[in-house]
Amino acid sequence: MNTPTEIQNAIVEEFSFFEDWTQKYEYIIECGKELEDLDPQYKTEENKVRGCQSHVWLHASYRNGKLHFTAASEAMIVKGLVALLLRLYNDRTPDEILATQPDFIEAIGMKAHLSPTRSNGLASMVKHIKAYALAYKSKSLA
Repeated sequence: MNTPTEIQNAIVEEFSFFEDWTQKYEYIIECGKELEDLDPQYKTEENKVRGCQSHVWLHASYRNGKLHFTAASEAMIVKGLVALLLRLYNDRTPDEILATQPDFIEAIGMKAHLSPTRSNGLASMVKHIKAYALAYKSKSLA
């Protein structure tokens, strides 16, 4: 299994091959196309990520001490951003998730190329993932 640092380094390296942001956005969209489908039963208000301009649903299940995420979005770029986040956070322990900041976002220059609403949405997705980690950590300590 790759560590969060190794995954972030790999993402940064992948993005370094692209010459401009048009190519980078195309790659983000491709990442979204590879995202595991979210079962329609999980497209609920409870799983909806607040703060995103487009609809984003994020579902977590807890198996063998690790969180497994599935997600969906109607917007292709947002779906790609979710896919990148899940690549970093999926199948990690709550402690790993809580200890990991998505530094790749700044490292690839994405933060400067997102609109304020997309940037807020991305922050909301990270917050939602970490909220799941905190909730499951609390359950495992009980």
